[in-house]
Amino acid sequence: MKENKKLISEIIKDVKHDMNDEDILSLLASSKVSENTSKEVKNKYSFGQKAADKIAKFAGSWGFIFSFVFILLFWMITNILLAAKAFDPYPFILLNLVLSCVAAIQAPLIMMSQNRQEEKDRKRAENDYKVNLKTEIMIEDLHKKLTKILARQDIILKYIEEGKNKDE
Repeated sequence: MKENKKLISEIIKDVKHDMNDEDILSLLASSKVSENTSKEVKNKYSFGQKAADKIAKFAGSWGFIFSFVFILLFWMITNILLAAKAFDPYPFILLNLVLSCVAAIQAPLIMMSQNRQEEKDRKRAENDYKVNLKTEIMIEDLHKKLTKILARQDIILKYIEEGKNKDE
């Protein structure tokens, strides 16, 4: 038990800049370090946040690019062919307005989605750190136990060899 305390105090010194003593001790005391953070965070999203994520996902795809290019070409060709009866003649002022509005709405939605993704990544990294810390402590403990076993094995081997030498 004293060795475990010594081991923990050594590791606490190493990670002092990342976590305080209470965080490390609560981490070691908890049996469930690894948790599915993405599902936990996903359940807390509002309808608007979920919609923003879906829009951002679509806006960053080839499907969006191809469909947007198709709509732009359709808009321009239609207005060029309608000539005098066009709803948005050649300088395409209405098209520019629509494009500006799409960009003005799309940019904040994408940024909100990126902020949520950053939050997920931060929680995932924190969870990975905790798992790695706990694993490191367990490996150190196993290493010390194995060292003790090997030392005792050496003592037993010497004892057996001394016994054989006395018999001869």
